[in-house]
Amino acid sequence: MAESDRDEMQAPARMPPPRMAGSLLPRFDTPLVPRNSISGRALVAVVAIMTFLASLTTGAVILVSGAANEWQSDVAREITIQVIPAPNRNPEATADKAAAVARAFPGIGEVRVYSKEESAKLLEPWLGSGLTLDTLPVPRLIVVRIASGAVPDMAQLRKQLAEQAPGATLDDHRGWIERMRAMTATAVAAGVGILILMLAATVLSVTFATRGAMATNKIVIEVLHFVGAKNGFIAGHFQRHFLMLGLQGGAIGGGSAILLFLLAGGLSRWFAGSAGGDQTSAMFGSFSIGISGYIAVLGQVVLIAVVTALTSRQTVNRTLEMID
Repeated sequence: MAESDRDEMQAPARMPPPRMAGSLLPRFDTPLVPRNSISGRALVAVVAIMTFLASLTTGAVILVSGAANEWQSDVAREITIQVIPAPNRNPEATADKAAAVARAFPGIGEVRVYSKEESAKLLEPWLGSGLTLDTLPVPRLIVVRIASGAVPDMAQLRKQLAEQAPGATLDDHRGWIERMRAMTATAVAAGVGILILMLAATVLSVTFATRGAMATNKIVIEVLHFVGAKNGFIAGHFQRHFLMLGLQGGAIGGGSAILLFLLAGGLSRWFAGSAGGDQTSAMFGSFSIGISGYIAVLGQVVLIAVVTALTSRQTVNRTLEMID
């Protein structure tokens, strides 16, 4: 017998290395859910569109709310006294008397009496320029600003004007403020409703995409399920897959919305001083949603990604429970 053969017979038999507990889990050369499938790319596009629209809605609500708050603040700090011309009444003297009453009233900070020419100029946007308004009873206006932190008694001021300056009427713009508040609340409610609808549409899209992915890999999923793989193990693969899809689509949609707001803010500053720019700025401000707005957009990106992942996991779990 050869010396090598005798050495092999005398050597102890080599035992295979022990298997680690983790090696009992299934291992895939390819992911359970394909990453670059057509349905996956379509879902990324859907999530990107939904995130973009949701971000635009959020930004619009922030812009409208901010502009409305500024309007309310400005209007709430001002009141207007009108002196309407009438026969046997001197509007100039009545306006001066009403201004004197307002200046002496507690809580009033500044009083400005508009001249007849200034009052007539306020009508130019509706009547045009170059018109002679001498024959029309153009009211004289007195703009009164309330002192900072003061809350004057409007009823008492109205009573004093009626006694000392007959023909002068006080308008505290309360009706305008209430309408602004109602419009702001309506805009916010509409924005929230749109966001809820977009989240619902995203959930439905993810549900259908998850079911489609499960149908594509039905045989593999059933084999894993019957050999003892837990539902959480299978659902985890889908959750991670759709979480990445949600983050990708959310980043595209949210990033596009942020770029759009930055572009709109730049254009607003570029056209500042023009008639259209001033009008737009008066209605919507500077088109800047601020740091809080950008944080809200980024929060929506994360929210949509989380909703996408959780929806996928829940769909997989429900489907596997039906197999049981």
